[in-house]
Amino acid sequence: MFRLDRLNMGIIGHLHEGRKSYNRIAVALGVSENTVKNRVRRLTKDGILKIAGYVDPGAMEGHQIAYLGVKLKDMNYLAKGEEISRLERVVSVAVVTGRFDLMVMVHLKQGFDLLRFLSEELDKIDRIDSIETFMVYKGYNIKVPYIVDEKDMGAYEPNH
Repeated sequence: MFRLDRLNMGIIGHLHEGRKSYNRIAVALGVSENTVKNRVRRLTKDGILKIAGYVDPGAMEGHQIAYLGVKLKDMNYLAKGEEISRLERVVSVAVVTGRFDLMVMVHLKQGFDLLRFLSEELDKIDRIDSIETFMVYKGYNIKVPYIVDEKDMGAYEPNH
């Protein structure tokens, strides 16, 4: 695996501004633009870094975030967390301390509401003891990857 040295961490830090050019990052870090490009390519290839567009779900009509506290019947936290992370519309899963074993963040939208997630997706996971849901009415600093469904993709028609 590629090492996370000071230069890699510096590049990742500069990429919090997703559209910052490799040239500006290189100048700030005192290296060549090609060094930055190669490091980003390697960090991405090794799964350490992912560059994506994130959106505020509260700004999009019909979109909502739900957190689910999940209690498991056994202590298979890592395997169940990985399994749940692959379900449709799951943004993140965390193994946590406290009364739940896992906290799951789900990006809901029109046509894919909480009931559908619970009955069609989470129902696939065995050994769940209980679930408590927390719907987000207003979020701060919540950004999620926007996943475009094929059926949502119509032909783009510019406004003239």
